[in-house]
Amino acid sequence: MTFLYAVLLFGFLIFIHELGHFLAAKLSGVKVLKFSIGFGPKIIGKQIGETEYLLSAIPLGGYVKMYGEDVQDEIVEQARSFKHQPVYKKIFIVFAGPLFNILGAVLLFWIIFVGGIPVLKPVIGDVLQNSPAYTAGLKTGDRIIEIDGKKISTWFDMAQFIQQNPGKTLNFKIERNNELLELNIIAQTKEAKNLFGERVTVGQIGIKPAEEFFIKKEDPLTALNKSVEKCYEIIELTYLTIVKIFQKVVSTDVIGGPILIFQVAEKTAQQGWISFLSFAAIISINLGVLNLLPIPVLDGGHILFFLIEAIRKKPLSDKFIAVSQRIGIAFLFALMILAFYNDILRILDPSKMPKP
Repeated sequence: MTFLYAVLLFGFLIFIHELGHFLAAKLSGVKVLKFSIGFGPKIIGKQIGETEYLLSAIPLGGYVKMYGEDVQDEIVEQARSFKHQPVYKKIFIVFAGPLFNILGAVLLFWIIFVGGIPVLKPVIGDVLQNSPAYTAGLKTGDRIIEIDGKKISTWFDMAQFIQQNPGKTLNFKIERNNELLELNIIAQTKEAKNLFGERVTVGQIGIKPAEEFFIKKEDPLTALNKSVEKCYEIIELTYLTIVKIFQKVVSTDVIGGPILIFQVAEKTAQQGWISFLSFAAIISINLGVLNLLPIPVLDGGHILFFLIEAIRKKPLSDKFIAVSQRIGIAFLFALMILAFYNDILRILDPSKMPKP
């Protein structure tokens, strides 16, 4: 089942990415010779019109082969050739792959929000002694309705608001035994660690949730808005993580490869469809973002070359592109070795496995 989950995940990510390139090429009038899911030897293939659709043996990628894409291609129909398209069309075709990965993630999150997710109610389960909440009079079973005029519907909303206001006196409206009460609580200033292990100052009042859940479903339009916001947050976090790695704030141990994806795909599938689809959306965004990095061979590298071409008013030499791509391949190969090394270490020491 692990293999099946991973194959489904990889297949979806690859299909969405290559579909973006494929549709953009078709819209731009470029002839598409091959559309393949996977690399290497052909397992099955079917010629439909001018395009051969393939399922190949190595399920770690895919490709769209366009007419006139390779240097050695003999060009007869310039109008259908990728190489002879205007720069804006070439950028559009290349950018469409990562864009579709992000749009695919928006779709997955939309399905999750419309289907409904379990959310913690803002109900107090326990109040720590000698904490600000205890001193102010909060009790087990109290439901938080509002803080400083902000409506509270989930435990996450409440916790986030308190954390963002350390040292401040907050006005709580609570429901207790069908009565509404108001309490002023000073959010205690505490030092904690953020996602990157950096020390940050947060507010805390000393409460724990009652572990009461409700299923929160969104209407289609609200779900779309939340899906776009969620994808933006993950894109921002992904780029920030890359920066933190170069700044050595985040260890390269976080880098993972196909083995890690296989393992987490299995675990999230066991936890249910929401966890699995969320993981698929996050990986899809990561694939889109990483592909846009300005590294030769990746989509971002191609876009960089096309932008330079637009500025120079002529394409870069085939020799320069070939050398740049060799450097890009070497870099990606080194990164792949590091990812596999980290994956193997996680197999040997399961405690290093990230929590899905």
